[in-house]
Amino acid sequence: MNPDDPRARRTRARLKQAVLALVAEREAGAITMAAVARRAEVNRATVYLHYPDVDALVAAAMEDAVAELARAAALCPLDAPPDRAPEPLVGLFEHVAANAALYARMLGPHGSARFTAGMRARLTAELAAGFAEGRRPDGCAAVPAETHAAYLAGALVGVIAHWVARDRPEPPAEIASAFWALFRGGSVPVA
Repeated sequence: MNPDDPRARRTRARLKQAVLALVAEREAGAITMAAVARRAEVNRATVYLHYPDVDALVAAAMEDAVAELARAAALCPLDAPPDRAPEPLVGLFEHVAANAALYARMLGPHGSARFTAGMRARLTAELAAGFAEGRRPDGCAAVPAETHAAYLAGALVGVIAHWVARDRPEPPAEIASAFWALFRGGSVPVA
């Protein structure tokens, strides 16, 4: 099958929409390929033709969102003051807040390990690329760029997972400021 065929692209788009709708309703681990096929109104064999399992389909469906997160993280000016989060970081948390139920399911205890690992890897790659261009905070030159990027990506994924799992999470600007203060080594404002 040619992945660039317009019919294949339309089918993959329908499958992605179907799985995201299902993830919004129930835990990712409870979703079957048959349920995705029914929701997308395609044959179950068609689903397997495009994706080997639900985890791969969910990861593909969330790819655009993860790319947006990674771009926002990479755009943060690392020399911004520790008491004010950069706009791209605030935007990142606003994006997560707008899709909180989906992120809570995907990063939760019954979510997708493949999605979580992919999100962390994408964030690491984007941050490492920025660090390779010399965009690193002062005092971090002794730490390899890839290690520094992996550390930040893991911290960001952890904070996002914790934040969306709470009943009444802080507003996006507040959690972005808290994360930024921790990242920059400042103190976190107490509310």
